[in-house]
Amino acid sequence: MVLLFISFIAGVLTILAPCTLPVLPVIVGSSVGGEGDKLANRKKASIIASSLGASIILFTLLLKATSALISIPASVWAIVSGVIIIIFGLISLFPGFWEKLPFVAKLNSKSNILLGTGYQKKSIWGDVIIGASLGPVFSTCSPTYFVILATVLPQSFFLGLIYLLAYAIGLSGMLLLIAFLGQRLVGRLTSLSNPEGWFKRGLGILFIIIGVGIMFGIDKKIQTSILDAGLFDITKVEQRLLSLNDMSSGNTLGKAAPELVSPNGYINTDGEAITIAQYHGKKVVLLDVWTHSCINCQRTLPYVNAWYNKYKDQGLEIIGLHTPEFAFEKIQGNVEAAVKKYNITYPVVMDNNYKTWNAYGNQYWPRKYLIDENGNIIYDHIGEGGYEEMEKQIQMALMKLNAAHPEVKVSTDIVRPGDVINYEADKVQSPEIYFGSARNENLGNGKAGVLGKQELALPVRRSKNKVYLDGPWTFSPEYTKSGFAGTISFKYDARNVYMVASADEPMTVEIWVDGKKVKDLRIGEETLYTLVEGFDYGEHELQIRVPEEGLNAFTFTFG
Repeated sequence: MVLLFISFIAGVLTILAPCTLPVLPVIVGSSVGGEGDKLANRKKASIIASSLGASIILFTLLLKATSALISIPASVWAIVSGVIIIIFGLISLFPGFWEKLPFVAKLNSKSNILLGTGYQKKSIWGDVIIGASLGPVFSTCSPTYFVILATVLPQSFFLGLIYLLAYAIGLSGMLLLIAFLGQRLVGRLTSLSNPEGWFKRGLGILFIIIGVGIMFGIDKKIQTSILDAGLFDITKVEQRLLSLNDMSSGNTLGKAAPELVSPNGYINTDGEAITIAQYHGKKVVLLDVWTHSCINCQRTLPYVNAWYNKYKDQGLEIIGLHTPEFAFEKIQGNVEAAVKKYNITYPVVMDNNYKTWNAYGNQYWPRKYLIDENGNIIYDHIGEGGYEEMEKQIQMALMKLNAAHPEVKVSTDIVRPGDVINYEADKVQSPEIYFGSARNENLGNGKAGVLGKQELALPVRRSKNKVYLDGPWTFSPEYTKSGFAGTISFKYDARNVYMVASADEPMTVEIWVDGKKVKDLRIGEETLYTLVEGFDYGEHELQIRVPEEGLNAFTFTFG
């Protein structure tokens, strides 16, 4: 029920998100009738808003039902929406434009003729198309939308549909309110009712500008500028609501821990399948959600290993739930190599399809769930840190488990692993940075969110926490690949820098910090590489000089 409320509020808040602000004039402008008929204008606005809401629902269902559509880049949907908006802009700017198009003249179907002339005759079809064209644009503006898409719909189609409907109602209702307020102002100016007047033609020009902006990603740049200025960051409000939901839904303490769902493989189990249920009444289970190229996960492993070695004979079982962030982390051989590298001896379950991740409603790496002998979650920790509190919780759970077995002595001291990577989290001021087109909103030059090759050059002025590339780079959803010799430049605020990367053929790259060469780094297999360590906390500029084609850059992380 909490997510239902959040979904509705998220729809309302989406109107204030930077990614929707550039297209709001389409909603207000399209809902202004030529004859100044207040009732007709309201009807028009209602049709546009409801069509947009319906298109979001249909767009989402298509994404979930058709695997072919899932792989279509967001840039394609932007082009489709932009073209439709440009067409309506041309119709507003040149009232006779539509009728003169060659293909329209060849349409024999009465329904197509009606559709072609609908905009001029104030047909509902024109309003429907305007609203529907914006569905894919608006649906990408909300974190809650993606939570529904990625987690709720796979588990419960009916429940996901209800949440999606709540989101669409919140969004469409707010749009309708804005349209009505806009009409109220416009309705007082009788000169605006002329279909060939300056206002309607101005709207046409505005439509065309907005359509072109959507097609070429200019709206995303406007969004980034707004966010960089610290204005209207509505997504942070929504993410806070989501975190409240996460604390009060499937992950609440005291609730039964979901079972492992359709694992894709087992490591350190001699090939045998394991379940959480098999430990009920016998052991306390610590479920550790991790992935092997995540530096945050790696920094927790010395503690997890120490707990297993110390408490495994006192009733503790640890299960590592390996849920991959990147495709190469789905390969069992890669995970097995990481398990060996980090001296992990407890069972590891592969969760390549996010089945168990979704069952727990999880959104984070790493995350630890402590499950008592009755199968209930008694402690839940997100991210790094909190090691002493977690260990005390383990000790209390083991004391309860062994209450009837006084011969089992539960240790009460706290482990202090010697191989810990220490860092001061509050001094790290750079976020995780993604290179792939699916999440490269921090790309400082070039077009973010666009697949394919881009020829890029380093600008003279470079901002902090923005990635700048020099040379030819080819963008895939998860990573970007160097063409011939190129450079990666990044101004960061931290001490250590890590990079998930690989090379088609092993190569040596040069690492430069603040204008001085730090080291040569050999990059080959897909894994996490340490680029910089031991510097003072603060602002630095990193450059990676790539000598040849074939470097695959996935992420930067910091410590």
